[in-house]
Formats: sequence, structure tokens, C-alpha cells
Amino acid sequence: MEKSARIFVAGHRGLVGSAILANLKARGYSNFILRSAKELDLTRQEAVEAFFEAERPEYVFLAAAHVGGIVANNTYRADFIYINLQIQNNVIHNAWKYGVKKLLFLGSTCIYPREAPQPMPEDCLLSGPLEYTNEPYAMAKIAGLKMCESYNLQYGTNFIAVMPTNLYGPNDNFNLEKSHVLPALIRKAHLGKCLMEGDIEALKADFDRYPVEGVDGKAPMDQLLATLGKYGVSKDAVEIWGTGSPTREFLWSEEMADACVFVMERVDFKDLKGEGPEFRNCHLNIGTGKEISIKDLAYLVASIVGYKGALRFDASKPDGTLRKLTDPSRLHNLGWHHRIDIEEGIAKLYNWYLNR
Repeated sequence: MEKSARIFVAGHRGLVGSAILANLKARGYSNFILRSAKELDLTRQEAVEAFFEAERPEYVFLAAAHVGGIVANNTYRADFIYINLQIQNNVIHNAWKYGVKKLLFLGSTCIYPREAPQPMPEDCLLSGPLEYTNEPYAMAKIAGLKMCESYNLQYGTNFIAVMPTNLYGPNDNFNLEKSHVLPALIRKAHLGKCLMEGDIEALKADFDRYPVEGVDGKAPMDQLLATLGKYGVSKDAVEIWGTGSPTREFLWSEEMADACVFVMERVDFKDLKGEGPEFRNCHLNIGTGKEISIKDLAYLVASIVGYKGALRFDASKPDGTLRKLTDPSRLHNLGWHHRIDIEEGIAKLYNWYLNR
């Protein structure tokens, strides 16, 4: 990419997009086309086409998506498949129609089967049933991946799909209703610590920053406690969904962004498609190749946050996929490796959370 190229980062205010934008700026790129969700609704076909026709971006990072944790994915199943399909269809199609030189599509490792071999290579895609709780989201991301492959093969585009593992970092989602496991654990541990230490001012400040179900720090104390109780936080314990036995892999979002820009600068579709005659699984995993159980993760978070209360695992709630570890060797062979491990990353994220 030329440093002066017109670059559209779709979803630039989210966890993924903001990290990519920051990485691009640090590398000297300066000509960005940015739109908030209010300024450009990517689910509206006519709006997206008008944007591409007027702005003519040369490079596109498709980081915009409708995302959430296991509760949100399992509850709002229609939203997760419909919204993500709409965004992908509109952006990828118009990127081809208006001559985008290169596009990077951000997917997720939930595209892989529930019983996939561990670690999961790119070639295990579509080799078995998906995890039920996030199946609609996974299906949308598989469609996006296949859309990139198909446009490349039919039209000669240079659209690359990458599948990051579980991400965490600055601008993460700490909404207890919809957050992923790691930011949810950090916030629950922090709130539990506030209750145990009787630090009501810090508790109310937290609710003011991140209201829960419309409840902010100005609400009466009994309402705050009732709201916390609904999400398993009390002065005695923090409750966590599932048995704690599943393992997960986590990647610092700024490193994911570094990998994405690395791919955009140095990797083309021709480097990934192989010899054929059938071209499948031309995407790239982005991960660390390291995993930790949810139970060990919870205790690690508690230690770093300074929460000294009990952790209770609710085995009546779903665990999700029992193991989900990527095989990042294809990306490693292209020259990119991660550097920040989970202990350092949690400390960095908690510090960001406290000081944002």
C-alpha cells in the first residue's frame, strides 16, 4: 500500500477497527476515509454503494461487524446472521464494483467445527457441525470468507480473509449484557472488589461509565446491587457461566492489527490459493497458538485485579466449545509472530479500563 493511498477502515471505532487505524497511523499512512455507524449504515445497500461511488477507496479493512459474547450470540441469533451478512455483502460487492485494489475481511475462529482438530488449521473449515450457541454468527463469517474467495476467482480481485482468535484490548466491550468473556471477567472482578472493599464511589463511577440495562451510578444502592446480582456479582462472590473447563486462546488486539496490516502490505491472494484445481480455505488464522482454561483465566484476572472473593462456576449454564485453539503456522511461515502473552495483556487492559 502507498502511504498516501485512500484507505477505508470500516468499523474504525470498535475494538478491531480502532487498533487497525492506530497501527496504520503509526506506520505513516494518512489518507483515511472514516465513517461512524450513524454516518454510514453498512446494512443499507444503497448507502454503501453511494459511499463507494463518491469516495473511491483504494484499500478496505472490513472490521465492522455485529459482535457479542455467548449470551448475546445465543439470544439474538437472527440479528447476528442478518446484520453481518448485510454488512459483508454490501462492502465486499461494492469493493469489487468500484475497483478497490485490496480488501481485508475480518472473520472469527468460530467458523471452525465444534469438534475441530486442535490446534485448528485453516483446512478444517466445513469439516463438521458448528458450535450451536454462535452458529448464526459463524455462518455469516463463513459466507464472508467464501465471498472473498469467490470474487477473487471469478473477478481477479485481491480480497483476503483473516480469522483472528479471541481478541481483547483497548476499546473492548465491557457491557455485561453483551461482552466477551475476558472483558466481562475483568469488570466483574473489579465490581466484586469494589463491593468487598466498600468502595461505593468507585462502584458508582463504574456504573456511570458503563450503565447496565440503563442503570447508572445515580441509581439507589439497592437497585445497583440488584442489577449486579443479576449478573452474578455480590459482595461474597463472582459467578461465572459454565464449568470453567473449556480452554480459549487470546490475542492482544493491537497485535492482531499489526498482523492485519502486515498481511495487507505483504500477502496477496496468489500467495494463499495454492495450485488447485479446487481453491478452498485460502484464509489465514491469526493467533498465538497458546491456550488457557476459563477457570485459570478467571483466577488470573482476579489476581491481577486484586479481587479476593470467591469465584463460583455455574455448571447449569453452557460452556460453549470445549477447546478452540488456532494453528497460526501459515501466518508464522509468512513472517509474523505475536509478542504479548496473556498475563501482560490482562494487566494492560485493566489499566486501560481504570484510566479511560
